[in-house]
Amino acid sequence: MSSSGSGSEVRDLDGRSDWPRIVLVFWLTSMVEGIGVSQVFSFLAPYLSFVGVPDADRAPFVGLFSALIFIVGMPLVPLWGVWADKYSRKVVIVRSCLVEAVVFACVALSREPWQLAVSLLLIGFQLGNTGIMLGAIRDVVPRRRVGTAIALFGASGPIGFAVGPTLGGYLVDGLGWSLSSIFWVSAALSIATAAIVWFGSAEVRPPFVPDGRVLPLAYGALRSVLGDPTVRRIFAIYGVAFVANQMSRPYQALIVESIVGKGTGLASSIGFVAGTAALVGAAIAPLGGIVGDRIGFRPVLIISLFVGGFALLAVPLVHAIPPLAAAVLIFTAANGLVGAMIFSLLATEVPPERRSQTLNLVYLPLYAAGIIGPLVGGALSAVAGPTGPFWAGASVFLVGAVVVTLRVRTRPARPDAPQALVADETRS
Repeated sequence: MSSSGSGSEVRDLDGRSDWPRIVLVFWLTSMVEGIGVSQVFSFLAPYLSFVGVPDADRAPFVGLFSALIFIVGMPLVPLWGVWADKYSRKVVIVRSCLVEAVVFACVALSREPWQLAVSLLLIGFQLGNTGIMLGAIRDVVPRRRVGTAIALFGASGPIGFAVGPTLGGYLVDGLGWSLSSIFWVSAALSIATAAIVWFGSAEVRPPFVPDGRVLPLAYGALRSVLGDPTVRRIFAIYGVAFVANQMSRPYQALIVESIVGKGTGLASSIGFVAGTAALVGAAIAPLGGIVGDRIGFRPVLIISLFVGGFALLAVPLVHAIPPLAAAVLIFTAANGLVGAMIFSLLATEVPPERRSQTLNLVYLPLYAAGIIGPLVGGALSAVAGPTGPFWAGASVFLVGAVVVTLRVRTRPARPDAPQALVADETRS
């Protein structure tokens, strides 16, 4: 690896003067992606009916089709990170936006189950941009504002997940548009974000630029990152949270449908439950970053895991839309805090020479969980109905919380760690 300059340590402390613009551009990009992806998850169950899947088969199909989103993307994650660090982060992010537009257009055009399946597989080619944006943000933001900036960026996805279902419900129930029109709108927004990134942000080069061939660099980076015990532990926590989330989230629409029935009002109810939850989660995530900067990231992480697990337990127990929305809201907020704390831990604890590699791969646990969670959820739903994935997801979240708590309490603080990190190790 070659260093990009001797002033990298100074830049790490003081950041770059244009960091607010870069954070804003990446925030908008992540939000638009969240809009489209949330619409896929929220409206997949009714869209399966639209393309001809019988009602009796929809529950297992929801799990199977949700897993398709990550199958292609997972092996490509290390490649996108190396291409971004070696050549251009900006180009790789724009690539994601343009592929995103193609994917949503293909979903909108799908009229058969196999066409929808192929469209969801294509989503794998748009993945890999979030870690790159996180790495760039970490390289331009002043060290004292890392937790807050990453938490603010982390709120972009939940806001997208709030806007997406709400917008979809309005288009279908308010304006009388078809389900496919939802995805045409997302395709247009994705093209707009590609232009915003290209014309509205400057290139951000990593402190250490990799030298050599792409494939050895990509999978060498994967071995290096996963060879770090600290990173493995943090990735494992993130994977647990995402398994629980991906196991249950695709079935929210079926829970809503069991309460309000099919027909007029279903899309709006799905939008209300998913949208309200995501919006409040987006508002809470930055507060978690501010608290984490003050008391340590691990205490906030542990509390969030416990709260999220108990909220998920409540979902199968309610039989009206308002309490369902409240339970999903609390879980979504807790899950958002988990993500913000994971990002902050990685951004502050990983050495600078491996930081970009690690943040490029930060969503690797998501992609693995995105395959495992829906498949397990689909199998459970076939046996226990749409409530089964929620019971299992809550159990996974709570077990993860207990394990993290025990691990933190038995782990001594590093004597050579900076004072802020020592506090993070010992205050829980």
